[in-house]
Amino acid sequence: MEFEITRTRPSLFGDIAHGLGFWTDRSAVHEAAAQGRAVQLQKLIENGASVNIVAVDSITPLHEACIQGQTQCVKLLLDAGAHVDARNIDSSTPLCDACAAGSLECVKLLLEHGAMVNPPLFTFSPLHEACMGGNSKCVQLMIDEGAFMEAHDCHFGTPLHVACARQHLDCVKVLLNAGANVNAAKLHETALHHAAKVKNLELIELLVEFGGNVFARDNLGKKPIQYTRPGSAAAVCLEFYECNEAELSYCPRSTRIDRPSHREHAIMQDTNAHFTRSHNWIRLSLQAL
Repeated sequence: MEFEITRTRPSLFGDIAHGLGFWTDRSAVHEAAAQGRAVQLQKLIENGASVNIVAVDSITPLHEACIQGQTQCVKLLLDAGAHVDARNIDSSTPLCDACAAGSLECVKLLLEHGAMVNPPLFTFSPLHEACMGGNSKCVQLMIDEGAFMEAHDCHFGTPLHVACARQHLDCVKVLLNAGANVNAAKLHETALHHAAKVKNLELIELLVEFGGNVFARDNLGKKPIQYTRPGSAAAVCLEFYECNEAELSYCPRSTRIDRPSHREHAIMQDTNAHFTRSHNWIRLSLQAL
């Protein structure tokens, strides 16, 4: 008798664990959503299948559809009442997954259904994920919707850190033109440190042009140039900028998208001439190596 009572009245821990998905396998709804089988998903929904059932790691069918960029399935799930801000075990929301996949249409659908642009997370924000994925249009959309550009992940830093570490130049341009802090630090490490580590000359020049501090030191006391190989293109470039700090200190954001004033235009022309001279100097220096 006690055995029967135990079976018909599961423990509170059992209810909680099942609700978190610890004991739930991937459902047919998960499979259909992940694989983009919209007709099958529609039939499952019509037959009463739950669109909010969770699998291992608290992943919902909406998470699955978003990470795979299955736009039609995302729409079906949202229209059927899927929780737009559901969290998996890592606290990531479907919007995080859609941004990671770089699926602009999925992102738009989630936003139309009220997805939080800045959910209170302890990990990557949706904007971080968009920068990691390298879809600049997705990055721009998230910024337009009010994403925090200085959102800080304890391991990876700001979205700008992520975009630079992954060498997504177009995403970096979007962030900088939108006003991201070029000298934001993660353990004193700036985006310029990242650009130096990956030895990306275009990134280095862009960051310096937007005011990146070539003398910033990270938690090891190292400047960006100390992460480059002596004599390399990146090292020569940073060495030039270090030697010409006074000239660079007034540099405007010459790649920004707004229209400059007449005074700014004059300064910009002078600055562009300066950078042309610097590029020529760097090129000649490299040829001499």
